[in-house]
Amino acid sequence: MISVDEARARILADLTATAAELVPLAQAWGRVSAAAVAARLTQPPHDVSAMDGYALRAADGGLGAELEVVGSAPAGHPWAGTIGPGQALRLFTGSVVPDGADAILLQEDATRTGARVRVDEAVVGGRHIRRAGQDFAVGDVLVPAGKRLNARDIGLMAAGNHPWVGVHRAPRVAILATGDEIALPGEPIPAGGIVSSNSHALAALVRACGGDAVVLPIAPDDRAAIAAAADGARSCDILVTTGGASVGEHDLIQDALGERGLVVDFWKIAMRPGKPLIHGRLGSVPLLGLPGNPVSSLITAILFLVPALGVLSGLPPAPPPVSLARLGAGLAANDQRADHLRARMTFDADGTPVVSAFGRQDSAMLRLLAESDALILRPPHAPAALAGEMVPVIRLDTLGL
Repeated sequence: MISVDEARARILADLTATAAELVPLAQAWGRVSAAAVAARLTQPPHDVSAMDGYALRAADGGLGAELEVVGSAPAGHPWAGTIGPGQALRLFTGSVVPDGADAILLQEDATRTGARVRVDEAVVGGRHIRRAGQDFAVGDVLVPAGKRLNARDIGLMAAGNHPWVGVHRAPRVAILATGDEIALPGEPIPAGGIVSSNSHALAALVRACGGDAVVLPIAPDDRAAIAAAADGARSCDILVTTGGASVGEHDLIQDALGERGLVVDFWKIAMRPGKPLIHGRLGSVPLLGLPGNPVSSLITAILFLVPALGVLSGLPPAPPPVSLARLGAGLAANDQRADHLRARMTFDADGTPVVSAFGRQDSAMLRLLAESDALILRPPHAPAALAGEMVPVIRLDTLGL
């Protein structure tokens, strides 16, 4: 058996980002930029007023001064003249500051009488003026390559005058559940069988990570059927199977796909839950064979498939983000396998997260995983931990899962 870290490193090293494509900016949220995006204009393009008021020369803006109002320039309607001594121009937020003016008199600091305005609060040169290029200038990099785009990035690129953006194609993930005993929700359940949750859960995880899920029909425990079903993954970027990854008589993934050219890199990891996990290649398609147990399937997907989707999407290789939390209850010493304890999270008065592992960690209890806020990470041979100690956790809310 190999460690979790080694397994993840080997999986990610076998992946490359998908090709770039050009998409409308409105469709770029959640995608990863394929190249740096530079500004196509300067923002703001001119000196503009940050407030409603009057543009004037700072030298004319002393307390009690009276000025002639020579016009008005709403935002989007620049004034063509030049402000001279004793003159002021009515402006609004976003209005272009005219030539000759170097200060703004706020409207609440002024008294307007017809064509004249009195200064009720002395102005300060440059105050309330947003200078041209204050936000960015032509050629400035707005978004680097390899960044997952959020709403703020979309807004920034729009301001930089980009109607289209180059992003990595969303990874296509084929999902193949196997087993005589399983049926999809709503279908007839075989005698002694169960409803399969893996396909739906993994498809949701793939979508949450920005991928496109291709859910293949369930394959029974038959070598030919499994091999034929896996053929549906040929156009995908990765094949994810569930079930059949162990060494029992009905664990057929390696045998069935070996006939299609599967080359196995490894298939056992020193972790709990989820020891039986296959990594290899089926021709040109990377394969990740997850356990059939639904809890083991989801936890191994969090540890390995989520980072894999990141690399395929154009992100640098990285494990799921780990943070620290305070133990709400003590934990026993761990054995030789890395443990991933499902836990609830609360917060102290000072905002410190507090995690408490569920009393039962049976990997068949999907409900407890659904109710979990975090996974407590216990390294191999970790000593007993007391309540109040800080421990590493993966917060499921930060993953959007």
